[in-house]
Amino acid sequence: MGKVAFLFPGQGSQVVGMGKELVEQEQIARAIFERADQTLQFSLSEVMLQGPEDTLKRTENTQPALVTMSTAVLQLFNEEGIQPDYVAGHSLGEYTALVAAGAMSFEDAVVAVRNRGLFMEEAVPFGEGAMSAVLGLERDVLEKACSFASQENETAELANLNCPGQIVISGSAKGVELAGVKAKEAGAKRVIPLQVSGPFHSSLMKPAAEKLEQVLSQLTITNAKIPVVANVSATVVQDAEEIQANLIKQVFSPVLWEDTIRALLDAGVDTFIEVGSGNVLTGLVRKVDRRATALAVSNREGVLKVKELLEGVTE
Repeated sequence: MGKVAFLFPGQGSQVVGMGKELVEQEQIARAIFERADQTLQFSLSEVMLQGPEDTLKRTENTQPALVTMSTAVLQLFNEEGIQPDYVAGHSLGEYTALVAAGAMSFEDAVVAVRNRGLFMEEAVPFGEGAMSAVLGLERDVLEKACSFASQENETAELANLNCPGQIVISGSAKGVELAGVKAKEAGAKRVIPLQVSGPFHSSLMKPAAEKLEQVLSQLTITNAKIPVVANVSATVVQDAEEIQANLIKQVFSPVLWEDTIRALLDAGVDTFIEVGSGNVLTGLVRKVDRRATALAVSNREGVLKVKELLEGVTE
């Protein structure tokens, strides 16, 4: 039997109404939504369940909303006694991974990402930064396209290395545009501008990282009980100090997601469970390795399916 990894989604997986079924049917999940509202001192659950979408899409709401949704589903896994061998999260999903690993309390994670969202919003004035997804181009070729933009005194950097042939670039609006043109000239199939409010995971986010450092220093981060594969290094971390340093670096560094999945595969993981809203990460896992089992779980039914799968294999 191979090992199991829990994966936690990041921005882009939010949808109005997420968690509705959980809140209505699962006391243990409803309690998580209530704890989020109490901690943040406003009704995040109302934004999640009723919207409007524009409010949910604001980074400072999206981030705690996704942590809340994933943590609520995580409670169901805990209730069924299902523990992963490894955890990882995409960008803000790393905070939920740390909750799952016992390195951070849910309350601290929600406070951290709420502030992280606000700081990321403030770091670059709206419209001055941009992100684009580049399809069908190798990493090193795209890096050259980005460095061309830098020669023009603009910023363009690799931000999310999601899976083979799908890399997101981030930087100044002009820089990302220039790099996109170069990428197309170099053979990219498509360059898709993303609807985001800022140049996330680029060096332009360093002011946000500095502010986040102050917030994190006031929260409690402990050694992880379950190995966490970090975004910034795609290596396993469990040490509290290293976890904290990585979270600060993560704001302005690329998310090495393809490398993270490869590291988990190398560690013997063959079953990946996406915990929370949507199935973006499930799709990325399959693009890295078609043979891996990948399931997205957002309710009790999904949890029981995973239990059946794991028990079936272990017998």
